[in-house]
Amino acid sequence: MSEELAKRVRAAAAAGWWTVIIFAVYVTIGWLIVLAVLHAQPEWMLAMWGAGGLRWAEIQKIYLWFFGVMKMLLLAALMATVFLTIWGRRLGKAG
Repeated sequence: MSEELAKRVRAAAAAGWWTVIIFAVYVTIGWLIVLAVLHAQPEWMLAMWGAGGLRWAEIQKIYLWFFGVMKMLLLAALMATVFLTIWGRRLGKAG
């Protein structure tokens, strides 16, 4: 039973690491795209956000909050994956 649990926890840890890596790449690419758009400040972007209802400072604040939340989710996923990795190793040594 313990060996089967150890295998499953190690498999979950491996899947967690892949998830963290893909999520980190996604957040990084998104952040770079947003930086480029915010630097250029195209008029079509203001139109997409409500036809002049928002200003660039407000859009920057929204993006800052969005990516702040995304990074906090990434940190939570990272902590869960580290926990699974340590737990899987301990289960392997105990069995």
